Amino acid sequence: MDVEILVSRGHGETRVAVLENDVIQEVHVERDHRRGVVGNIYSGRVSRVLPGMQAAFVEVGLDRAAFLYVDDVVLPGELADDADDEGPELEDDESDPEAHPMVSEAAERPTIEQLLREGQPVTVQVAKAPIGTKGARVTTYITLPGRYVVYMPTMRRLGVSRKITSESERRRLKELLADIRQPGEGGFIARTVCQGLDDARIRQDVEFLRSLWAEVQSKTRNTTEAGLVMPDLDLVLRATRDFFNDDVKRMLVDDSGEADRIRRLLEASAPHLAERVEVYQGPSLFDERGVEPALRRALTREIHLKSGAAIVVDEAEALTAIDINTASFVGSKDLEATILKTNLDAIDTIVEQIRLRNLGGIIVVDFIDMQRPESRERVHAQFLEALGRDRSRTHVQPMSGLGLVEMTRKRVRPSLGKLLTEPCPYCSGRGRVRSRRTMCKEIFHEVERQARLHPDADLVITAMPEVVAMLSGEEEIHLLALERRLGRPLVVEARSDFHQETFLVTARPSSARL
Repeated sequence: MDVEILVSRGHGETRVAVLENDVIQEVHVERDHRRGVVGNIYSGRVSRVLPGMQAAFVEVGLDRAAFLYVDDVVLPGELADDADDEGPELEDDESDPEAHPMVSEAAERPTIEQLLREGQPVTVQVAKAPIGTKGARVTTYITLPGRYVVYMPTMRRLGVSRKITSESERRRLKELLADIRQPGEGGFIARTVCQGLDDARIRQDVEFLRSLWAEVQSKTRNTTEAGLVMPDLDLVLRATRDFFNDDVKRMLVDDSGEADRIRRLLEASAPHLAERVEVYQGPSLFDERGVEPALRRALTREIHLKSGAAIVVDEAEALTAIDINTASFVGSKDLEATILKTNLDAIDTIVEQIRLRNLGGIIVVDFIDMQRPESRERVHAQFLEALGRDRSRTHVQPMSGLGLVEMTRKRVRPSLGKLLTEPCPYCSGRGRVRSRRTMCKEIFHEVERQARLHPDADLVITAMPEVVAMLSGEEEIHLLALERRLGRPLVVEARSDFHQETFLVTARPSSARL
């Protein structure tokens, strides 16, 4: 597979795109005024213990208190020398701070009130960014991702990337990590890029990560205030660490300063890749490679396919629904064949949009209902195959009889839509507004209320021009009937600065008295 990484820097933001065979698969954006917090390590202080939720709020210096679950709290003595050195083998999820299982392996755990008390200092790492009204989710199981190894200083476990399938190579790496680990030290995960790598480079990476952890410990010992102890790498260096491997043909960077930073990082960790970093000097990099149109497409609700079918993506707070419909595609054979082809044609675009939009949490894909079990099995198998290219961890349920596929995808950072958009000030994020006719009916009800409060006054209705036009047009018969019933005139005024759902009914002295 031909893989390229594009890095664009300018206008106070950094953008990174990953292309596979010239198709944009991932786009990551980081803005200078709002750097991401996932992976950051903080010196925190417990502000509130919640026994009913088996969790605690931790002040770390962010806008909202962070949330710490009981399963994310290191148990006393968990790193003792007699702890189980082997444990379950871990899976590398490309430096995801939650890539390892927490201590849910334990048969019984102490309660949150037994582990934490208000005012207690804790060192935590952000595992999930703040999303919506929710604060960041943090853990005391720290992970320090390097280029080749993930170091887990607070968890005594060893692991090897699940993408390394050779049993002999897995055994070699596991034995190497066991040899590297010092008495009483935490755990390590050998990342995918360790495959075939010589021992010396892995050991060098481990020594670097140990020095980072020593720095964290030194800073937390010498501070009494809640706040940032060690930030994760910025987007450019994080992408270099996590995405740039031997499969990448080149990295195109439109800023020479950023290219120099990337090369310096690579020269220390993967010198053979440094020569694949190229400075792009043409017109807009993202425009030239089609990333800008892909970004705009990723922010739309409906995506049309070449066949004429379409998919519709609706992203809610905790669930994303993806619907497939035939639209203008009518097929050329029987109904089942048309439906099957529509579903199969939609799969690549669905997975592309899941990755490009960075959708996470619960995702429900509503395929068009198929009658034949073999059709459902074929669609499900092709969907799983397409998801196999996704670097984020996914779990997919079998297709239901109604054609629904429920899946979860690891959510660490906000989706592209949440990052690049904000709730519509017009509809407050609902996506719909009350119709003009509905507003006319609400105005009539309010007129009746105000008429009872002001029996001797004329009433003035103020609304946006389109609502006023309906009051004077299709709804005029009801407006005149209301005037006759109230026995007084109703004055209608238009205000162009009014929201469609905004109106006023005000009382003014009766014209009969003037």
